[in-house]
Parts: sequence; C-alpha cells; structure tokens
Amino acid sequence: MSSEPTSSASEQSPTSPVSPRSLHLPENRRTRDRSPSPMRGYLIPSPLPTRRTRTFSATVRASEGPVYKGVCKCFCRSKGHGFITPADGGPDIFVHISDIEGEYVLVAGDEVTYKMCSIPPKNEKLQAVDVVITHLAPGTKHETWSGHVISS
Repeated sequence: MSSEPTSSASEQSPTSPVSPRSLHLPENRRTRDRSPSPMRGYLIPSPLPTRRTRTFSATVRASEGPVYKGVCKCFCRSKGHGFITPADGGPDIFVHISDIEGEYVLVAGDEVTYKMCSIPPKNEKLQAVDVVITHLAPGTKHETWSGHVISS
C-alpha cells in the first residue's frame, strides 16, 4: 500500500479548474494579464435613488407631501422603470419598480396615485414614490409580481 496522498477530483477534472493557472496551456502561451483598471472590483452606484438607497430625510419629505393623481404612460418590467403622466398636466414623472405598492405590475393606462420626491444630485427632476394603482386599465392583461396574469 502506498502512503502517498491521492490528488483531488478538481485537479483531475479539466472542466472545473480551480484557477486559470491550473489549466494546461501550451508551453509557448502565457496567460493574459487583465487591464489595470482603478475601478476593478468596485460597483458603480446607480444615480437613481431606489427605496433601498433613498435617504431617511428624503423618505420623510416624500411621505409628508401631497398625494397626486396620474395615468401610467409606460412601464417596462425588465428595465424596472416607467413614466407617469400627471392628471393636472406637466412633464412626465419617473417611477422606479421599487416604489410601486400593491400586487400588480403597472401597465400603460392604469390610473395611479403617488407622492413625489426629487432625484439627486441636482434635485431638478422628480420621481414618483408610494405609487398605488387605483384603477386598472380596461381591456388589458395585468401581471402580478409573482407572474400570474389576469384580464381586466
């Protein structure tokens, strides 16, 4: 019997290398070094404040503000945002997926109520928060967050 340790399965399997150095490359090839980017390993923060990243003071200001009414102009679930057209006119207001209350995904034509919060860093544009669907758009299919589809 041999007292030598046996090699592990990961060293024997060419399909699951532990590191690039464990690959068996030809002698004349060397591994390519990655570019020395100063941002490597850092996540670039989103410029849009979601419910998770909004400051407490901005949340309080928004919750104390008036409730507005509007109609969903468009919403893309895969992108996670859309726009609301205010009932009293004015420019469209951005809405993020994290600010929608209730069980349904917004669809164009849905009547909603919302509060407004400014978007940093310049605080020039507005974002809808605490968005609640008050009337589903008639004749459209609505999807719940869990994926069930209903017709209204």
